[in-house]
Amino acid sequence: MLRSMYSGVSGLRNHQTRLDVIGNNIANVNTIGFKSGRVTFKDLFSQTLQAATSAYGDRGGSNPVQVGLGMTLASIDTNHSDGSIQYTGNGTDLAIEGSGFFIIRDGSTLMYTRAGNFDVDEEGYLVVPGSGLRVQGLDPNVDGRLVDIRISTGETYDPVATTKVEFANNLDYNARGEGGNPPVVPATFEVYDSLGNLHTVEIEFTKVPSANAWQWQIISPTGTEINDSDGNPVANLTLSFDEAGKLIGSGEFILQWQPADAEELNIEINFSAVTGAARQSTLAVAYRNGAPQGSLQSYSIDGSGTIIGEFSNGLIQDLGQVALARFANPGGLMKVGNTAFMESNNSGIRQIGRAGTAGFGSIASSSLEMSNVDLSLEFTEMIVTQRGLQANSRIITTSDEVLQEVVNLKR
Repeated sequence: MLRSMYSGVSGLRNHQTRLDVIGNNIANVNTIGFKSGRVTFKDLFSQTLQAATSAYGDRGGSNPVQVGLGMTLASIDTNHSDGSIQYTGNGTDLAIEGSGFFIIRDGSTLMYTRAGNFDVDEEGYLVVPGSGLRVQGLDPNVDGRLVDIRISTGETYDPVATTKVEFANNLDYNARGEGGNPPVVPATFEVYDSLGNLHTVEIEFTKVPSANAWQWQIISPTGTEINDSDGNPVANLTLSFDEAGKLIGSGEFILQWQPADAEELNIEINFSAVTGAARQSTLAVAYRNGAPQGSLQSYSIDGSGTIIGEFSNGLIQDLGQVALARFANPGGLMKVGNTAFMESNNSGIRQIGRAGTAGFGSIASSSLEMSNVDLSLEFTEMIVTQRGLQANSRIITTSDEVLQEVVNLKR
């Protein structure tokens, strides 16, 4: 048989494989997170009819005489370039801008995907809707450990006792009382105990005559004690200001009080932002922590993959952290269907981290990464492949005609 016929067969077979890959790319043009493939060829083998010779005496050397015996596949590569990001408005849809893969778990097997069309199942786990595979997050207690991400709408936030209250604004230097009495400025703030009960604390500030200073005291609740930052009782509760109206001293005090049936409150009261200028008294609470018990109302996912929960008591709490994985050679990952990949011997060991750190891309919430298939390129490659198939089929046809002529020599 003619060598050209076998060359044509190899070209026909491998161009068909290339057409298969192109067809798969086009079929997945709208598949979320799909990464297109590319086929490359190489020559198969060359039969040496005459070896090369070196120069000798007055005779020059000669080149080798070889006949190629066809072609074969060099590789089928996966193109891991980013696809375009499309906004969906669904809070659990996630897209990665840059390097990295979401991690999903099937039993004890971990897989990796760029398709972030996730949802929450009946138990609150973040899953892939079509398969129920659970999305993996970072364990906040163990570095590098993966855990299933769970967002439970029934989750509650325990009461938080108030530990700090900060005052700001001004106590008027020019304040005047009525009937010759020193001016008094009342102020109130609310605190929460360890049970989540709300208590109102009333403070009264009284101007010191002929001085830029104010004495203050707790009017209610009764039974409170005021200490300095070292825990020593303070007898003279006075806020003094200098010539520029700036507070003299730290302005920090510790309020101790024992609410009924709750833990003792130790609240830092800070007046460092209060001034004593010649301006209307506008004393107000600038900051106060503490909260009653609350339940999860809503949640969102930020660019680092942190799941942020908003509770009915107004507090915000991190509920989880979406984990990302990356590989030294993502092209070495093995496709396993469902737009997912698995590690292979040539992908390298996975590196786990959070979005936006150490080379990982950022996460776009309420968005999905579309396929990176370039239709114009695929159709062009299809035309080129079609011509390659036709040309190789002509080799086979022509070789067959030559063989026919050889057979006809016997007639």
